[in-house]
Amino acid sequence: MLTRLIGLSPEGDAGRNALVREVCGRAVSLPPLTAQGEADDDPMLADFAEQFTVDVSVVSPAQRAAFMTAMGGKAFRMAALIFIADFVPRVRAGLAALGFAPVVDPVVWDRDTDPVDLVLNQFAPMVGALRELDPVTTEVVRLRGAVQHNCRLCKSLREGAALDAGGTEPLYSDIEDYEGSTLLDDRQKAVLRYVDALIWTPSTIDADVAAGVRAHFSDAEALEITLDVMRNAANKIAVALGGDAPRVEDGTERYFLGLDGQPVYS
Repeated sequence: MLTRLIGLSPEGDAGRNALVREVCGRAVSLPPLTAQGEADDDPMLADFAEQFTVDVSVVSPAQRAAFMTAMGGKAFRMAALIFIADFVPRVRAGLAALGFAPVVDPVVWDRDTDPVDLVLNQFAPMVGALRELDPVTTEVVRLRGAVQHNCRLCKSLREGAALDAGGTEPLYSDIEDYEGSTLLDDRQKAVLRYVDALIWTPSTIDADVAAGVRAHFSDAEALEITLDVMRNAANKIAVALGGDAPRVEDGTERYFLGLDGQPVYS
């Protein structure tokens, strides 16, 4: 699936795709994804993609308006391409730090697949359907990403299986300052250090952070954690476009992650 994401080069958008891949890789000091053809010269798009990558929570109204106006009906599609350019290099770096085999580049370019469909309707539920990791850890990972990207929608939700398995509001409240928590255990703190590294310092993942993941999680769990961070980070698309309104005005809403990896709301 990661190779499929790398292989996307939609018809008519190859130059824009090449530009955002170059910008996003540079923004986090990682090798950019390979791209088809020459990058466009578009300062507005480059500015938006860089802010999306560095800290999506502070995309300004002016940046958003300029992007939406310029992209028109392609805004959602282009935001999905930026997300791929932003996060696949992070996943590659994370997997390398954990000792996994490299993610291979595509042999041919895919000019036809809709990036939004591949990200949200294929990749996200594929990862959501994984069940090697216990539900509380999965929820802790999700909520850390929600806070870091300031996704109002994500912060308003609580996954039901995690609540049933012992997830509590006091535990979740400790995620923001997890190092000083007496409720989060060593295993959860190890995974949160790795989540933070993927989000903020993917080019310099400390060996101790990777060793902490390896000490507490199996290969399958470590892979799932890494993909979970990317799946959860798809919220950057909604945050960047201003579409992350919470589902409830007060408190939180319970939902379940179905066996197919799709959320099921009450």
